[in-house]
Amino acid sequence: MSPRRTGGVRSAGAGVPGALTLPRASICGRGVERWREMIASLTGRVAQVGLDHAVINVNGFGMLVYATARTLSKLRTGEEATVLTTMIVREESMTLYGFSEPAEREVFDMMLSVSGIGPRIALAVLSVHTAAEVERAVATGDDKAFTKVPGIGPKGARRIVLELAGKLILSDGQTDELPLSQGIVWKPQVLDALTSLGWSEKDASAAIDAYVQHNPAAETEPVGVALRGVLASLGTQNTVGRH
Repeated sequence: MSPRRTGGVRSAGAGVPGALTLPRASICGRGVERWREMIASLTGRVAQVGLDHAVINVNGFGMLVYATARTLSKLRTGEEATVLTTMIVREESMTLYGFSEPAEREVFDMMLSVSGIGPRIALAVLSVHTAAEVERAVATGDDKAFTKVPGIGPKGARRIVLELAGKLILSDGQTDELPLSQGIVWKPQVLDALTSLGWSEKDASAAIDAYVQHNPAAETEPVGVALRGVLASLGTQNTVGRH
């Protein structure tokens, strides 16, 4: 079933009783923020489960929600279900994205803060990785994990790690799953990030060594924190040139 547009707003389409239709005025000005905050979750009977979406009947309104296969696999047609949601408001549409747990929604929202990442790619990330895996990849500087996602190349993957460094905090119970630091284990990742940003390998390595020398505890820092620290030192020192 393909969704149809009514007045610039997504509707669940034919075959779904009471498909939701909002007036165009509702997506302007303060109305946008009100709808963003109001539709934080949906609870109702599952009317349909598609390859990339589901329709949930909420008090007679058929709400179309896009979600990952992992979330959709937990829904059963005809049964009651609850999904957490994020609404993306654009000039011509209001689209709901659904999640089975708070961590997934948090990662999705954080992914949207990265330059060049839209809802489609953010949802694709959660289709390939769990929320915990995304958090771990950012914390350890594992940009290669994101290149496994269709639509994300090496530069985009490095941008995700760089821009989310220090913002995605591992949930309780996940920290113990990370390998213990032995020496400067984050140096290769930080070195790779700096060279991709334009510094030569020699200057980047010198900056890392200088950062560790002036911050003894840096050897055990998460890679995201270390990267920000080295970048800060590069921005305040004239001893390292940028190419």
